[in-house]
Formats: sequence, structure tokens, C-alpha cells
Amino acid sequence: MPVMHRLLLYVMAACLAIAQQKPAITILIAYHSQSGNTETFAKAVRDGAASVAGIEVQLRKAGEVTDAEILKADGVLLGTPVHWANISAEAKRFLDRTGDVLWKAKTNGDGKTAGAFCTAGSIANGKEMARMAIISAFLAMRFVIVGGIDTNGFGTMGAQATTGPADPGLSEKELDEARKYGERFAKLTRQLRSGTQ
Repeated sequence: MPVMHRLLLYVMAACLAIAQQKPAITILIAYHSQSGNTETFAKAVRDGAASVAGIEVQLRKAGEVTDAEILKADGVLLGTPVHWANISAEAKRFLDRTGDVLWKAKTNGDGKTAGAFCTAGSIANGKEMARMAIISAFLAMRFVIVGGIDTNGFGTMGAQATTGPADPGLSEKELDEARKYGERFAKLTRQLRSGTQ
């Protein structure tokens, strides 16, 4: 076979392979952090999500997320510190903006995933209420909610950590829960969006 024919076949095969490649699944992890604990927790969630093949992760402070990033995301995770048994004002602004961006684009969360994670100063500080506030907003936007799994194998509303004086900072166990949540979220988002396991 002449060299030109072989070269042409090679180029055609390469173009076909490129055309058959699926674009990466994009996960947006937005967070608000005051003390740095929620940011550290968000980075652990990111590490878990990024460990899954075919996943592109964007980690952003909630106030810095662009409209284009919201629209591009196949899955959205929101992290917040607990403020008075609820989400922070910055996290609430992000949810409001997400709804507004989707509404203006005449779209919604159909076929996309969402989830929540949080940090709080004490065990009974409203972590469930904060995560439920995020989850209910995403449900109203028609996202599919993905929860987490705790160290005992029970389902959760998403990763959470206690960081106050009685349990300062983030333990390795809490960071591991965050990484596992990110990984689970990424796998289920990939499965939903591309039909793969």
C-alpha cells in the first residue's frame, strides 16, 4: 500500500477515535468558608471526585462561580459552614443565583446531580437542617440528589464534619468521609450522564 494511502487511513482512524470520545463529565464544587474548615473539607470532596476516570472537577468559592460554570456542570455540590442551624448567607446566594441562571437559560437541573456538605462547630448545631436546605433547593430546581455514606455504611444527606472546640479542626476520618462522598458523587453523576458504570 502506498505511503499516502497508509497516512490517509491513519488520519481517518485518528479522527474517528477523537469523534467517538465522550466529553468529560463536569462537576462543580462550590463552597463558602470563613475559618478555612469548609474549604479544606471541599478540597477533600474534590480529591475524591477527581479520582474517578472521565471526571473534570471545578472547585470554586461560591461567590466566584460564573454563570457559564453553572450551566456547564453535570453535577453541582455545595458546601457551607452552619450558621444559626442553617446555611450561610453566601451559600444561599449561590443557590439563588443557580436557580436564576437556570431559569434565564430556560433549563433546569433535569438529568443533573446535586448534593450538599457542611461543617459545624458542634454535633447538634444544625448540620441536618443546613444540608436539607441545600437539598430542598436543588430538588426544586429538579436536580437528582446524591447523598453520602458514613463509616458504618449508612446513607447520609452528604458529608459533614464537626470542627468546634470539643472536636477542633477536621479529623482524618471526616476528611475520608468527604473524599468518599466526592468519589460516590462523581461515579453516580458519570453513570447518570453517560450511562456507564
